[in-house]
Amino acid sequence: MGLFGKKKTENNEKVSAAPAAGAVDIRTAILESLANICEDEVVKEDPDINIVEEGLIDSLGYIELLMQIEEKTGVVIAPAEYTREEMDTPNKIIAIVEAKAKA
Repeated sequence: MGLFGKKKTENNEKVSAAPAAGAVDIRTAILESLANICEDEVVKEDPDINIVEEGLIDSLGYIELLMQIEEKTGVVIAPAEYTREEMDTPNKIIAIVEAKAKA
């Protein structure tokens, strides 16, 4: 299942664009975005915190995060591309974005 209860498929489009302002530090960009979206600096202090279980992010927050990831890093992640469990900690999100950025 995708983040929003949709079935995960293998046919999700994988489109990537170059970052708008050159190379960015993915880790810093994601942690900053998460801190703003979750309205809590704990995501920076404990990047293994489960942001779903702790109630720090909801479905709309995930959409905002995906848009900010694309804007800041050029990495496009479709909402149904990963399950909620695959993206439930800052470290998991960072690993996914870094892997997609290298692809």
